[in-house]
Amino acid sequence: MNNAGAAGLEQGTVLDLLVVGGGATGLGVAVQAALEGRRVALVESRDFASGTSSRSTKLLHGGVRYLAQGRWRLVREALSERAIILRLAPHLAQPQSFVVPGTGWLSWARTGLGLKLYQYLAGALSLGPTAAVSTATMRQALPGVPTPVAGMRYWDGQFEDARLALALAKTARRAGAMVHNHMRVTALAPLAKGWQVSLLDERSGHSLQVQAACVVNATGVWVDGLRQMALKSQASAPAYKPLVTPSQGVHLVVKRELLPIREAVLIPHTDDGRVLFAVPWLGATVIGTTDTPRDDAPLEPRPLDEELAFLFTQTERSLGLRLARSDVQSVWVGLRPLVGQSPGATSQMSREHLIVRDAPGFYTVTGGKWTTYRSMAADVLQHMERQADLPTATIRANTEQHRLVGAPAADAEGAAMHSVSHAPGLHLLGSEAEAVQQLPGPQNHLGMGLTEAMVRFAARSEWALTVEDMLARRWRALFLDARQAACMAPAVAALLQEETGLDPQLDAFLALCNQYTLAD
Repeated sequence: MNNAGAAGLEQGTVLDLLVVGGGATGLGVAVQAALEGRRVALVESRDFASGTSSRSTKLLHGGVRYLAQGRWRLVREALSERAIILRLAPHLAQPQSFVVPGTGWLSWARTGLGLKLYQYLAGALSLGPTAAVSTATMRQALPGVPTPVAGMRYWDGQFEDARLALALAKTARRAGAMVHNHMRVTALAPLAKGWQVSLLDERSGHSLQVQAACVVNATGVWVDGLRQMALKSQASAPAYKPLVTPSQGVHLVVKRELLPIREAVLIPHTDDGRVLFAVPWLGATVIGTTDTPRDDAPLEPRPLDEELAFLFTQTERSLGLRLARSDVQSVWVGLRPLVGQSPGATSQMSREHLIVRDAPGFYTVTGGKWTTYRSMAADVLQHMERQADLPTATIRANTEQHRLVGAPAADAEGAAMHSVSHAPGLHLLGSEAEAVQQLPGPQNHLGMGLTEAMVRFAARSEWALTVEDMLARRWRALFLDARQAACMAPAVAALLQEETGLDPQLDAFLALCNQYTLAD
């Protein structure tokens, strides 16, 4: 039986802090609060990073394009936080070089100046030099790209987002937090001090109520739904106004052989004003992304025909690769929570985070980006202290030095570290790999680097209950090759059912695989 969350919430549990939402932001808040010695729990209605936090472009970056928007403070903060994440989880987050082809001398010079400024803002935290690249070198690095006049090389960060979220969840648990996935908030009621929160455990069907001095709404693009639930429960609630505009981003994954890049590629100007990335990731190549406003927020958004057409056109025009629909191994769609309401282009809206005290003890945090999860979390706790909703912490949470669960010892880093751009394997478990190998089935390979022992470990120690939990986020099979993920699913389902005694929801996952493929 799954025991990953065995020590957890019970009827009547009293908390200092209840975090709702298991994405990067919520998990960061849970780690911060637990390391401060607070009694904290986190609940996620689906699975950790099942929304936006597992659907990023896989880049830990300061935001090159934010320089042109004049958001230097945001870029400086993100560059500082980028360096911290690379140190906290080096098996999952590493430096990555990027090349930028220049189509004309003026655009090349302008791009070079911007990238030099980007390196300057990083200062001592720079990951590598920004330098000009000759036309010959560009042709060698990007053989299919239309002939550039020259190029630029700069450095940023790359990571495995879903497993980094899982590392945060494990770190919060180890620090004393009660962490639960598949647990949904069904009601909120204000108390004389704090909140009474009703929860439904989706695994067992059981309901329970807990009390928390503070509730943090960190549900990403869905924050407005929980805000409505909280505000409706108050007799004198202020007028409700939505905080978030959803923006949809689509990514395509192709075989590395189709686009055999060793360095990531940035195309700074496309037809819709967004940048285009091609990134080597887990043995494949990721191409993205779009930026399309939406007025709804489905749990599994689908790509629009015009978005697919845009990516196919830009891939051919900018990268010299004409894709057929059958070349796409997986297509995934994520929703970004952009702060504010705007009828215009969401690519121009703020990526900075927002913290709102909707009611005494009820806080919403939204916006921001993966790279700044840690500074956002510290900001949330500081807001609560300033408002006297929580007492000042008696323990300093040194999160910038607290390495995440799974990170190898500092003296074990170096040449042996596998790149995140390599095919998935046991190395993604970091220092936990040895514990995985002690479980039954380490030599029983299920495909794409996954073994029976890894599935058992995920069920016992990583909260994996469903096939989707396992093959979408514990292992990125669905995001790398949806057809192969479907082939692996029955064996994974049998192992999960053996380990947990619960329905692994195989049919639902097979239907999801169809959604991540493109019909010819």
